[in-house]
Amino acid sequence: MTGSAAVSGAPPASLRLLLRGVVDYAGLFPPAGLAMADAVAEYARHRDEPGAWMLGRFVLPAARLEEFESVAAPRLPREIAAWWPLSALLGSDLEEDVRRIEQFNERRDTRPGAALVDTVELKAHTPREVGHAAEILQRQFDTYVEIPIVEDPAELVEAVAAARAKAKIRTGGTTADAFPAAQHVVRFIARCLAHTVPFKATAGLHHPLRAEYRLTYETNAPRGVMYGFLNVLLATAAMHAGASEREASAVLEERDPRAVQFREDSVHVRQHLLGLASLRAARESMTSFGSCSFAEPVADLSTLGIL
Repeated sequence: MTGSAAVSGAPPASLRLLLRGVVDYAGLFPPAGLAMADAVAEYARHRDEPGAWMLGRFVLPAARLEEFESVAAPRLPREIAAWWPLSALLGSDLEEDVRRIEQFNERRDTRPGAALVDTVELKAHTPREVGHAAEILQRQFDTYVEIPIVEDPAELVEAVAAARAKAKIRTGGTTADAFPAAQHVVRFIARCLAHTVPFKATAGLHHPLRAEYRLTYETNAPRGVMYGFLNVLLATAAMHAGASEREASAVLEERDPRAVQFREDSVHVRQHLLGLASLRAARESMTSFGSCSFAEPVADLSTLGIL
């Protein structure tokens, strides 16, 4: 049976465990590239949809926090329990961006409308840069450090672990050459698991399963092979369950929807039967993925009969 075996139309427990809060909404960024007002409106709408249980943070550059504040004010919830969690991308001037975030959070304590930056994301290419960022941030926020993975990222992951931060991997982009090799993705995951470093992924994960898609939303856009977010999550779960890097690469590159079977208490992918413990461990490792669309992942899951 293809897809998921749900009871009374409800997603199975295995699917909810794997996907709850997993999509960080990044509509401001390519290929969507929405204006702030449009991205805020999209996020507000998605929070009221049946699939909202899969929605995570709103991602924006720290430099645009004031713009967000002015645009989002009428839409922000008044109840603290319904607050909007924000993830702010830091630029080259870390100190200035941290100041912006601190001022934003202080203002949100005194103004109507519940929103808070509790997560930051930044890039680092060397262990020294990771350490420098850690000194500035002083563990004020949940911190994700995007690192390069073409070369073995072992030292960088060790530095992220020493900083008590989390890692971030770029899994695609708007050009075919922006997509890393499967063995590099799996090696990154293996390094993170070895050092107990949680991570998030970003770019090129609009769809559940690996296939060839348009690289942008333009009508005549070039096409390329993208990873699926289920592929990355399930490859991580398989490695937690003892799969080798070679076996995990096969899961990462799986394209056949019939090869992925969701049941109430497990997922069957290729030769791997992944129980709830492996799925829970996968989500503790891969905390989320960034996508410039929330509607597209949800629609694709429905089309495949998974949701």
